[in-house]
Amino acid sequence: MADLTFSDLQAAPVRKGASRLALGLILPLLIAAAWELVCNAGLVAPNLLPAPSAIGRAIWSLAEKGELQTHLVATCSRMAWGFLLGAAAGTLLGAITGAWPLARALVDPLIQALRSVPSIAWVPLFILWLGIFEASKIVLIGVGVFFPVYLNLMTGIAQVDRKLIEVGQVHRLSRLAQIWRILLPAALPSYVTGLRSGLGLGWMFVVAAELMGASEGLGFLLVDGQQTGRPAIVIGAILLFALLGKLTDLILALIGARLLAWQDIAVEA
Repeated sequence: MADLTFSDLQAAPVRKGASRLALGLILPLLIAAAWELVCNAGLVAPNLLPAPSAIGRAIWSLAEKGELQTHLVATCSRMAWGFLLGAAAGTLLGAITGAWPLARALVDPLIQALRSVPSIAWVPLFILWLGIFEASKIVLIGVGVFFPVYLNLMTGIAQVDRKLIEVGQVHRLSRLAQIWRILLPAALPSYVTGLRSGLGLGWMFVVAAELMGASEGLGFLLVDGQQTGRPAIVIGAILLFALLGKLTDLILALIGARLLAWQDIAVEA
């Protein structure tokens, strides 16, 4: 048998991810089929729980009019900028507080206190500071992304095995070299987990962000469906949030799997 190459090792997580995705579709499809049968049998009122086919028609109608694309672009754009902002801030502060105990003692208590503030509580403050336009929405999403990224990276660095640090000291690595060559690689699994958690929380914050005077976006579509009595639009917006969240998480998980292909773990994620 030919030896495995590095490219084979990199491609393996992608193949495994595709296999898991196929398995993960089984339960949603079964639920959708049962849901359709229950609705067609008249067991639930269509104005309360429309059938998946009715939801699909409503979403398709929006797509034909070009409205759906507008809402998707608005939401995805806000999410992308908010994720980049929150991940960058969380990475920077998490690395600093994880590597320097004094910084952790000074900064971490405040951040842990702010982490408990509900997302909706930030809305009036950001509107007051930044107005109701895009800046306040992006910052709010960034806040949601920041905390999991910060916490996981800070904890991952702070809990690196002391023996690894001692090896770096034996080789007379500078503090910056220890961070770059020892602390950050050792904390990479925790960091990837933090990015995925931040991404998921960012999607939750999008809804709160799009309540801040938005005239487009999936959050606006959800509220508009509720106000106009269109449950198919409401559920369709929720399903689109779920789909976008899963797709972006899958992409991030595959990237993380490639970065962590060197790990020899007992149970695969």
